[in-house]
Amino acid sequence: MNFLIGIVPFLLLISLIVTIHELGHFSVARLFKTKVDRFSVGFGPVLWSRRDKNGVLWCISALPLGGYVKFSGDEHVSSMSPTAEDLQLAREAIAAREGYGAEKAYFHFKPVWQRFLIVAAGPMANFVLAIILFAVVFGITGKGMAPGTISQVMPDSVAEAAGFKVGDRILRVDGRKIERSQDVVMLIHLRADTPVRMDVLRDGSPLTITATPARKLMSGPDEHVPVYGGQLGIGVGDGPRRMLWPHEALWSGVQMTGNILDTTVTYIGRIFTGKESGDQLSGVLGMTKVAGDMTAQVAADDVPNGHKAINWIFTMIQMAAIISVGIGFINLLPIPVLDGGHLVFYTFEALFRKPLSAAVQGIGYRFGLMALLGLMLFATWNDLNRMGLVKFFGGLFS
Repeated sequence: MNFLIGIVPFLLLISLIVTIHELGHFSVARLFKTKVDRFSVGFGPVLWSRRDKNGVLWCISALPLGGYVKFSGDEHVSSMSPTAEDLQLAREAIAAREGYGAEKAYFHFKPVWQRFLIVAAGPMANFVLAIILFAVVFGITGKGMAPGTISQVMPDSVAEAAGFKVGDRILRVDGRKIERSQDVVMLIHLRADTPVRMDVLRDGSPLTITATPARKLMSGPDEHVPVYGGQLGIGVGDGPRRMLWPHEALWSGVQMTGNILDTTVTYIGRIFTGKESGDQLSGVLGMTKVAGDMTAQVAADDVPNGHKAINWIFTMIQMAAIISVGIGFINLLPIPVLDGGHLVFYTFEALFRKPLSAAVQGIGYRFGLMALLGLMLFATWNDLNRMGLVKFFGGLFS
């Protein structure tokens, strides 16, 4: 049921995030006077369109699953760089149609550094969006003045054995500065069975404590797939809250975005080193269910409807920021079908003064597509497992 509840909120969020991503590409392209044929919000049949004075066709399409920018003359579905022969033919066609020198306004004839910035602008726009959204939340709700302060030490726990005491304030975990108490929880969660150095402030004096979080079951009894993570056996709080000046809220948004990126990289690194299983990777189905879970939880709160609406908006803003960081990160992966793969190709072209051969690009594209599809299938399998559908359908045939 929660999955169905989450469909509309998730579609709204993903449409906003992907549209901002494409606006990043578009804005830098226009900065360099690059010709653009179309900017579409959504895919499929066009519901509304308008052509501006620059010749760009702005569209709203029927399927709200993001959007796209189509550069003039870009006929490669895979967005591979055209060969020298293709470029020459395109140059001659443009010159015959628009006059000599007109090709300079087309994406593939732009200097490599401009193409690099145009492509990089999409993921960067996602990070900027996340920073702004987090800054809005911090600017309105304020921030705890003493994040990471220990309010409870469980008896017979790792924390008690390591020497933690109530009132200690954890300043850093594994070198990462603590901005919110949730940072402590997440950093410890991702370091099960791994010795962790923590910088602590006790009665005004700094000290260092090293402890190894125990791997414990984190999911509830109603979860279909058990989720394990590291635990120390402490309770932490943020202390008294204070309102932030706009520049402080913006800086907190930058730090929050950086922390999410760091957490993502750490988790993926632990997967490749065999320290985590990867069963927490989630895809579209999982994010849709999370949006539904959060919506249902807010609706169940015993507060006036006006407060529920405000709480839901703040919840969705934070979820949008987290998803935006994830989309920006994924698009920077060096996979040829993604922005990061194109950036690798452009870096090669800048260093060696010539693009990779079409054959190499084609091989990279095919392997990249397989890798991306494999990742999507793996994440979808995780989502179906967590939703209990794999077990349900398996039971029908057992």
